Amino acid sequence: MTDDASRIRMVQTVLDSTDARKLAEFYRSLLGLAYAEGDEPPPAGQPDEHGRDWLVLRTPHGDAQLAFQQVEHLREPDWPDGPVPQQMHLDLSVDSLDELCKQHERVLALGGSLLDNRDRPDPDDDERFRVYRDPEGHPFCIFVAERDR
Repeated sequence: MTDDASRIRMVQTVLDSTDARKLAEFYRSLLGLAYAEGDEPPPAGQPDEHGRDWLVLRTPHGDAQLAFQQVEHLREPDWPDGPVPQQMHLDLSVDSLDELCKQHERVLALGGSLLDNRDRPDPDDDERFRVYRDPEGHPFCIFVAERDR
């Protein structure tokens, strides 16, 4: 067993993107996160130096959550049907199926797309969720985590 000082701590999840600012804006809007100091978008008409390199989003309490690294090329996952796997994905949750339906509309309005709808669980799995792609093609799931089940 190790003490707290010697444990490895997760800092953030980093997503590669050919448009780091656009992808950061998608997740900022979807999850209610805020830019780390200095990573905010520049005033209109000004160059976006940070958006061409690395951006960090934090929780309202200041904890890092997601970072976005600008890359020149990105092979979009074609999971689940093609040879390019999802590589990684985010699992998000809501409290009810009603909330999932509301968030579905937000995801689409923000530029995401639906990959799979599992509102009605199959007999072998009672989880209800939807799988989406963000604007860069990264898959992510939104699960229903009802408290009274």
